[in-house]
Amino acid sequence: MRWRSSGLSLFLLLSIFVLKSATELRICAYNVQKFDSAKASDERLMHYLKLVLTRCDISLLQHVVDPDGRAIEKLLSVLNRMQTVNVTGQYQYRSQQSFVREPFVVRFQSKNASIGEFILVPLHSEPSKAVQEINKLYDVFVEVSKKWNNTNVMFLGDFHASCAYVKRSDRKNIRLFMKSEFSWLIRNREDTTVTDATSCAYDRIVVHGEPFLRAIKPFSAKVFDLGAEFKMSRSEVVQLSDHYPVEVVLKSSALFLQATPLLSLISASVILWSFLSAL
Repeated sequence: MRWRSSGLSLFLLLSIFVLKSATELRICAYNVQKFDSAKASDERLMHYLKLVLTRCDISLLQHVVDPDGRAIEKLLSVLNRMQTVNVTGQYQYRSQQSFVREPFVVRFQSKNASIGEFILVPLHSEPSKAVQEINKLYDVFVEVSKKWNNTNVMFLGDFHASCAYVKRSDRKNIRLFMKSEFSWLIRNREDTTVTDATSCAYDRIVVHGEPFLRAIKPFSAKVFDLGAEFKMSRSEVVQLSDHYPVEVVLKSSALFLQATPLLSLISASVILWSFLSAL
């Protein structure tokens, strides 16, 4: 799936990763900072990008500058395809007065996630219009939730929702901040930027409603420090992007297995063995 405007492309990479245990569903968003043919030809950077993306079942990749699609094709060629989610709908939101880069909305269904069917709304805001564009996400929510009769909606991406672009005083003008049914999983004090020159929560994940919030694995929403995880130097991380990925994990649909601690299973086995021994 591809969205294009002014030479930029946005891609959702779906279910193209390594096989994991069918217990949870990880959703990630990453502004990879001008992902083009030059970056795709760097084998070392592609190796690290593969490591980042293979952790996730669904990845939103932003700031893709790939008019002929070759960079993305090369990325896909190094990823292992595995079907963990199904696309059940897609919709291009149209309102040039609202967004410089109009959100391309996708509806998913996964047997792994307890939430079942849900909708992802990506946003890579124009920095100078961040307040207005984040506020307009509410209009997108109203339209797509009505279209698909589903209010399990997640917003994610590089919102520029911090520092000079969205100040504390601006939040009263953003409906996703003001309406209590929306939960901001990446908090205002997080730092999603790599360099020491900035400490800003630009990249965000927001979910609507109590059902979706209950489907989130507690404390799983976070900024992913790929440098620490993959033993990368700061310069290597910056070469890949000046942003860190953000992610969240949806609870497993296998609720009984997930809720049964190993200690309980061991205790049950001991009790059963004692009972059989007494016969």
